[in-house]
Amino acid sequence: MGSRAGQQASAARLAAVGLLPGGSTSRLGVLRAKWFDTRPRESAPADWRLVPAALAVWLGALLGLLVHWSLAVVVGVLAVVVGGLRGLRAHGPVLGAAWPLAVCGTLVIWPIASRIEGAASDPLRVAAARSDAVELRLTVAERPKSVRGSGFGAQPSGVQSVVVPAATGSSRVLVLAPVERWAELLPGQDFSARGNLAPARPGSLTVAVLRVRGPPNRVGPAPWWQGVAQHLRAGLRAAAGVLDPDSAGLLPALVVGDTDGMTQAVEGEFRAAGLTHLLAVSGANLAIVCLAVLWLLGLVRIGPRGSAAGALAALVGYVVLAGPEPSVLRAGVMGAVGLLALAFGRERSALPALATAVVVLVVHDPDMAVSVGFGLSVLATGALVLLTPPWVEALVRRRVPRVLAEALAAPVAAHLVTAPVVAGVSGQVSLVAVVANLVAAPVVAPATVLGLLAAVAVPAEWFARAAGPEVDWLVLVGRHAAAVPGAVLDWPAGWWGGALLLAALGGLVLLLRGRRARVLVALGLVGVVVVVVPIQVIAPGWPPPGWAVVACDVGQGDALALSTADKGRAVLVDTGPDPAPVRACLDRLGVRQVPLVVLTHLHADHVGGLSAVLADRAVGAVAVGSGRAPDWAWRQVRRETRDAGVPLVRLSAGQRMAWPGLALEVLAPAGDREGSGERTGDDKDGTAINNQSVVLRATTAAGRVLLTGDVELAAQADLLAAHRDLAADVLKVPHHGSRYTDPAFLAAVGARVALVSVGAGNRYGHPSPRTLAELARRGVLVARTDQDGDSAVVADGGRPVVVARGAARAPPGR
Repeated sequence: MGSRAGQQASAARLAAVGLLPGGSTSRLGVLRAKWFDTRPRESAPADWRLVPAALAVWLGALLGLLVHWSLAVVVGVLAVVVGGLRGLRAHGPVLGAAWPLAVCGTLVIWPIASRIEGAASDPLRVAAARSDAVELRLTVAERPKSVRGSGFGAQPSGVQSVVVPAATGSSRVLVLAPVERWAELLPGQDFSARGNLAPARPGSLTVAVLRVRGPPNRVGPAPWWQGVAQHLRAGLRAAAGVLDPDSAGLLPALVVGDTDGMTQAVEGEFRAAGLTHLLAVSGANLAIVCLAVLWLLGLVRIGPRGSAAGALAALVGYVVLAGPEPSVLRAGVMGAVGLLALAFGRERSALPALATAVVVLVVHDPDMAVSVGFGLSVLATGALVLLTPPWVEALVRRRVPRVLAEALAAPVAAHLVTAPVVAGVSGQVSLVAVVANLVAAPVVAPATVLGLLAAVAVPAEWFARAAGPEVDWLVLVGRHAAAVPGAVLDWPAGWWGGALLLAALGGLVLLLRGRRARVLVALGLVGVVVVVVPIQVIAPGWPPPGWAVVACDVGQGDALALSTADKGRAVLVDTGPDPAPVRACLDRLGVRQVPLVVLTHLHADHVGGLSAVLADRAVGAVAVGSGRAPDWAWRQVRRETRDAGVPLVRLSAGQRMAWPGLALEVLAPAGDREGSGERTGDDKDGTAINNQSVVLRATTAAGRVLLTGDVELAAQADLLAAHRDLAADVLKVPHHGSRYTDPAFLAAVGARVALVSVGAGNRYGHPSPRTLAELARRGVLVARTDQDGDSAVVADGGRPVVVARGAARAPPGR
């Protein structure tokens, strides 16, 4: 069997050849790897000889793509000269580092610089600048990537288009196409497409974007192995269907990086919790697969070379199954190098394997140098290799159990090293990522193995059900971590934001080297826990006491909560375009019971979040007006309410409803017209559906509130002509503040406060400057969700006051 120390040494050698992240040795001791020499060995220092060569390749490609191809030549020449001179004068380890630098410098000059120059002068770039209409014969390079959009108007939310990386000859093209039929394409398939060219994003080998509307033409057959991989992925998605929707979408993402079925709520929660790396296949996935195969082969006493060959076959199969993404290829190349080293008895540090992977992949595809995913993958692996082992030993010397030390050191190292890049890209810093990863880590490996078995074994549903509790736990961890007050800190985006965080982390590390500084930092953390946390959690500033109505920040859409006198109980008018924002808003408000959800009309930016409300809250009923268009939205609302067992009722003018502290009166629409304009094709801009919006007047503690949906000029004129009492203290401005707002209508309302529910940077020009100017002329205080976030109205001395996530504003006196 071998001693415990020997088992740990064997596992450490597995980590050294790139088959698992550093810091995982004790967890693998139970594998009892009999095929290795189990004598304990002292850990060797990291082998840095290939690192300068890898950095030269990466830097040359990076500068060549982002600045000019000639800089790649400069970097290559410098690497050749420095490596050659050092090689002629040196011997031993220095010689071992010099010649790889010279060789890799040559590779930077050719083929890297040559390929970048060829892409820069590609004729398709000129055609793209002219927006030429062309027909191209292309080959799919990677699996199509879904483009998820928020719904607006008659356009539903979700995946409506895909991006297909493709190539024609040596020219790379991105095809932007509808999801139908295009999402079925596989790497290696040939096809023809007609469309208009557009310029590609700078800093890439991609020379043009081809925008197409129709299906692909003359589609050729896919390679047989890609067909098998597609069949297995489809089987995994089907097997995961036995789980809850959140878990069903997460399992394929966890196993093969297939995020198409993930709910937007889970995606947002994982992003806030710092768990998004679990959704991209990386070295951790390959480590789990290879170690499982090595363990199985060890049970039948296969030797090191046979075990390495079996693990290599599993690695290749898994890379094909997951697809040629940058992180997958990086991990695959690194794992292959490590397995070959293992087979021939040359186990060394993971650093040469990582450097080799960088060189091979960047030379093969210089675009890897500017891939954020590739960079994060390399940085995380480097952190696990270089930082985790000494941190673990330091904790063990302080009498921390080794298992706990490894569990702490690995996520902290990976998170700290990758945090500057993540901050620069996303403009956010997750403050709960380390704890969330620590809590999630124990179930990742079993969920991955069981999910992979669900893809390749029968009966697949059994393995999917077995993976269910683990995936449910990950969903739970992400949801609770994202709900922690201050879980995500806004940070400057861009390279300088990343550099700022890097400098801050570097300063903190230097500061912690002194004992007194560590004491001061510890006291500061205690102060945060004792003072700041209670202020934010026990006595939070949001929601404001006595709030009457809140316009939730749900992006380009509407969702307004009307408070009742019962704590945690509110009526919801519209649900926004997506599930995650409305869920987060109601969580912030502490609303657990929703006696009524009113959908003013069935456009996507008003009904898209209904599923989250029905799933998370106790809902009494869902109410709609007379409109039944667009068809897809009406079917969706009926299906979601039916599945949730919630009554679907109809509102019409004259109805009144009341709860403690809240009363509602329906002012429009009148009559029994069915809003079928979009079904018959005579309402292409959605005006008829907007004018069928339910208009409500609410009586609240802060006064009367007029909720207008998206009514436009015709419906506003009808309300004025019917001599309705429109007077209100607070107005939800119609249609996100569009220009189709009648000044006479605003005068009839006479509001003190106007709430504009609108998304930042929307392409519709909302809110209209003309509407805002009219409101300003009338002395109305305007609160915009794109600028103020969640905007609450509270009563203050009989007058409505706006509280926008902590900043109170009162309308001017009249």
